[in-house]
Amino acid sequence: MIAINNLSVQFTGTNLFDHVTFNVNDRDRIGLVGKNGAGKSTLLKIIAGWQEPESGTIVRAAGQTVGYLPQEMIPEAAGTIIQEALTAFSVIDTLERQLDLLTQQISDRTDYENDSYANLLNKHTEVTEQIAMMGGSNRQEQAEKILLGLGFRRSDFTRLLVEFSGGWQMRVELAKLLLRRPDFLLLDEPTNHLDIESIQWLESFLSSYAGAVLLVSHDRTFLDNITSRTIEITAGRIYDYRCSYSDYVVQMQERRASQMAQLNSQQRQVAQIEAFIERFRYKATKSKQVQSRIKMLDRMEEVKVDEVSTESIHFSFPPAPHSGKIVVETEGLGKAYGSKQVFDGVDMRILAGSKVAFVGRNGEGKSTLAKIIVGEIADYTGVYKPGHQVQIGYYAQNQAAMLDGEKTVFQTIDDIAVGDIRPKIRNILGSFLFDEDDIEKKVKVLSGGEKARLALAKLLLTQSNLLVLDEPTNHLDMNSKDILKNALLQYDGTLIVVSHDRDFLQGLTDTLYEFREGGVHEFKGDIFEFLEYRKIEHLKELDAAKSSVQAQSTAMSKNSRKMSYEQAKERERELRKLRNAVDRIENEIASLEAQIADQEAILASGEPQSPDFYTGYELLKKQLDQKMLDWEVAVEQAERSE
Repeated sequence: MIAINNLSVQFTGTNLFDHVTFNVNDRDRIGLVGKNGAGKSTLLKIIAGWQEPESGTIVRAAGQTVGYLPQEMIPEAAGTIIQEALTAFSVIDTLERQLDLLTQQISDRTDYENDSYANLLNKHTEVTEQIAMMGGSNRQEQAEKILLGLGFRRSDFTRLLVEFSGGWQMRVELAKLLLRRPDFLLLDEPTNHLDIESIQWLESFLSSYAGAVLLVSHDRTFLDNITSRTIEITAGRIYDYRCSYSDYVVQMQERRASQMAQLNSQQRQVAQIEAFIERFRYKATKSKQVQSRIKMLDRMEEVKVDEVSTESIHFSFPPAPHSGKIVVETEGLGKAYGSKQVFDGVDMRILAGSKVAFVGRNGEGKSTLAKIIVGEIADYTGVYKPGHQVQIGYYAQNQAAMLDGEKTVFQTIDDIAVGDIRPKIRNILGSFLFDEDDIEKKVKVLSGGEKARLALAKLLLTQSNLLVLDEPTNHLDMNSKDILKNALLQYDGTLIVVSHDRDFLQGLTDTLYEFREGGVHEFKGDIFEFLEYRKIEHLKELDAAKSSVQAQSTAMSKNSRKMSYEQAKERERELRKLRNAVDRIENEIASLEAQIADQEAILASGEPQSPDFYTGYELLKKQLDQKMLDWEVAVEQAERSE
């Protein structure tokens, strides 16, 4: 458990946190929520030990580990993907060197009755158990499994990390963190650099993770699929809800409605008391009643209503000019970077008024095709035909970075504003939350969220009937994402959006193009219908693979009659050995679970226990985690042999 006690932090003269107290328990799944600037990232840094609070303490049990993934970082590595991932096991490397030394010392000793010899044996056993618990026996397998889950291909493992973009390098950092298996995982916007398939894999991984998870995310679906507890940070205070994000939203609204009702009731009561005091203040016969009510007012504790931010961007896209019926058309379109063919043979036709999403793994060409459509890339094969009278508004994935940092906010908009729009620049910027002081700031000092809002404001001033948006929700909070989505739903032009945000895409688009293995495949329907379809399609592929295996087995069975009796017996012995290993591990798991249940019953009694008791309890839980990994490997080996 991590205990946060009376935490206080100030920022620019105001309280970011004011005597905040809460606990993070061993298997918690917590979502940290609050408006931008509320202090979510700061709180994670403090818990991780990256930043010191002005007052208060962070306490955790001895030996418990914390792993932290910040929003952005610059990895420093010169090796390959797999080499960098395996650095997560540096602690095991140290332990193995220690084990070698202990083994050598034991072999050199002959004083078997000496206490120091017994101590050496005990230390050898302890280090061996530590290595086993940390997964020392199957490091390569664990690293490959997590890298594949996060979207890498096996062919990527031997490539240098520096060959990959910053987003892919952040995936390696996440992989290293997951491989270390800390007791507490602190994740700040972990989905920012992931595609939908990798996000779904991470959801599954975190849902079954043995330790606690505390995360910040603007992805509603991701939060709902993982968290069972939500901590809201608002006005320097926290509110702790034992529920997922969607349930929190309902309970938070109910809480604030209740607070407002209590405040209104109290104000009516105060008004009645003050009216009585004013009416009878100078009547001697009522002096006792007047004094009683004055004291009542003094004792009355004012009902406080939580601060609710009413700030939000508000805008709508102007009417789209008329365009031809076909807006985008391609025939056999292909694009390669050197020897790498990103996609080829793409036939696509997008009609006016369509709402289209590009989805798929990162690196499959979604942004590349978007750039071809808007004219940023001209060296492609095949045919691309823009539609008649098509006017494009484009929001690039790195749109915020493309802004001129030396210009002010006002100059950025003034440069593109024409005609009747120019006198309305301040109003437009105000609708994107830039006040009079903000508009004179240089772009380079703006936060990521502010730059994203400014880029959207620029887009609003670009008359278009085709909007091409590449990851437009990056750096936007949930409220801003909702407003952007509503504006796009009202937009009467054609929309192409590249996004991995399932909640944002739901109900927004009617057609998806999946970029997969060099091809682009059309799907008519909603994002969640598509994800369900892909599961079904995967099962069909699995069934096909099984059928192929069965066909091969049938063919092999004809040859198996030629197998000698001794070969058949040997194969049966190997299978029996593997099945026995599975049974043995299952029995060990059952024994560990029973021991843990006994100790948890003792803990539930509330009686204080010795430090050795808690150390033993943590050791049992880590042994159970390792046995579960061993069981997965044993089952896989047995199934493969069968």
